[in-house]
Amino acid sequence: MLFTVFIGLEIHIELKTKSKMFCRCSTDYFGRSPNTYVCPICLGLPGALPLPNQKAIEAVVLNGLSLNCQVTKFSKFDRKNYFYPDLPKGYQISQYDLPLCQKGEFLSIKIRRVHLEEDTGKLVHETIDNEKVSLIDFNRSGLPLMEIVTEPDLRSAVQTKEFLKKLQQLVRCLGVADADMEKGQMRCEPTVNLEIVKNKRKYYTPLVEIKNINSFRFVGKAIEYEIKRQLEEFNQTGIEKQAGNKTTRGWDEKNQKTVLQREKEEAADYRYFPEPDIPPIRLTNSQIEAIKNKIPELPEAKVVNLEKLDLSEYQAEL
Repeated sequence: MLFTVFIGLEIHIELKTKSKMFCRCSTDYFGRSPNTYVCPICLGLPGALPLPNQKAIEAVVLNGLSLNCQVTKFSKFDRKNYFYPDLPKGYQISQYDLPLCQKGEFLSIKIRRVHLEEDTGKLVHETIDNEKVSLIDFNRSGLPLMEIVTEPDLRSAVQTKEFLKKLQQLVRCLGVADADMEKGQMRCEPTVNLEIVKNKRKYYTPLVEIKNINSFRFVGKAIEYEIKRQLEEFNQTGIEKQAGNKTTRGWDEKNQKTVLQREKEEAADYRYFPEPDIPPIRLTNSQIEAIKNKIPELPEAKVVNLEKLDLSEYQAEL
């Protein structure tokens, strides 16, 4: 039985701006006391109006251009509606049909889109008086978050880890993010499924999105486990991919396996509609060109130039 692995990525990266996405609160929240870097806007209080962070928009465009993306000259923000404790407004300001950048390519992997949204708060699970409780820290709420979505062009855990490491190098080189996975500044959610050839017929296993991954090592382990699990499940049940059977599983590091969390929502479930409190974003050719001129020598080009100086590939990579 032959099979091919298909892996697509959703990568969230916190941008390195001085203030949050839609308010003036500081982004220097890591290690600070809970709920001290907040205001009516990032707490979603009634009547508070958002004001977009221009530096965050420019950072996403800069990153998109470095990924060989097309820049959308007329873009907008949208409300993504869902209910969860760490989302105080009951909706997230994101982008839906008009992302800032789209149709790019990086390391021969197609980039579907690069868009901008606000981060959520953070749930903290504690035990108080012998009772398990969940607390919410909103210091992270409203941070500018860049989401990069790839096509399912990756074929292995090793290739995925290498892609993520190179992407981390890129955003650090551009100066738009620190992208430290251990601090939650870069988060990756791979979607995995298989094409299985059996008796001269092709079968496709259901799509599975994997969450709770906070290191490159865990990315590799989670994908490798999920490939084995899907093979075993197909051999036992024969269940194939169809509309509505995409699921979300979380990586359980303690037990070294993925655990079913929920069925994956579709776009219609979020009831996207244009954000009425923020005007559309219009970018001119001169603005895009000015941002493009800020792109430094990128890591891949730097390695090539160093190799021309008779350095080995290993030395150049260092």
